[in-house]
Amino acid sequence: MATQTPLTTESAPRRNTPASAGRQILKQTQYELLLTSRRGENVLVTLIIPVMLLIFFASLNIIPVKQGESKATSLLPGILAIAIMAAGMVNLGIATAYERYYGVLKRLGSSPLSRSRLIIAKIISILVLEIVQVLLLIGVAVAFYGWRPVGSLPFALLSLALGTVTFSALGLAMAGALRAEMTLAGANALFLVFILLGGGILPLEHLPAPIAAVAQLLPASALTQALQQTMTAGGTLPVYPMILLAVWAVVILIVAMRTFKWE
Repeated sequence: MATQTPLTTESAPRRNTPASAGRQILKQTQYELLLTSRRGENVLVTLIIPVMLLIFFASLNIIPVKQGESKATSLLPGILAIAIMAAGMVNLGIATAYERYYGVLKRLGSSPLSRSRLIIAKIISILVLEIVQVLLLIGVAVAFYGWRPVGSLPFALLSLALGTVTFSALGLAMAGALRAEMTLAGANALFLVFILLGGGILPLEHLPAPIAAVAQLLPASALTQALQQTMTAGGTLPVYPMILLAVWAVVILIVAMRTFKWE
């Protein structure tokens, strides 16, 4: 785990002008992307696994598909949701937890970088990483399964951005409040729960009614439903999923910013 930081030392005075804040966020974002590129396991989780899931389920006849839809059209929104959860909650959460464990965050805490700016920089770095994820998944869907874009691109991008904020904040909330080992176990456990109850692979109507009712309130199902509604023919703004996802995003982001600890 790299421990160097491009930020100034603890003797540097803190500056709170908008320009200095922007520079700090940009510098830290570059640093986050550099670290991510050096972690092979992160590349596996965030890029390869979602592609493998798309290929696996699109190649079999075990997933129900709506009449008139191709397998790729039915699966891609859910796989994109899974990719966002993997990048934000699992990848970012676990990496940040071990940065805290190894004392990297303690050093950042003595620099001019504030807690909120660190969180913003980490979320932006995940947004950049997800551009690669989305392009890779769409490329596979187009090349191998004849997928063609339908629906509303602006609403789909809004759903992706809101989902990124939500699950990145969730990963950071765990990383900033729990021990590294607890974050590792918790992020992976939640990831599995969200895959099973998010509706991305198995539609919620195929679950028992009580479980489906609980699943409808989870951020994973809100993100999946938002993408499904915006990536289908005649896609419109999915009001309820977007409101639910926005509520989750605001609540989790506030929790992350207030409970995040440097050490």
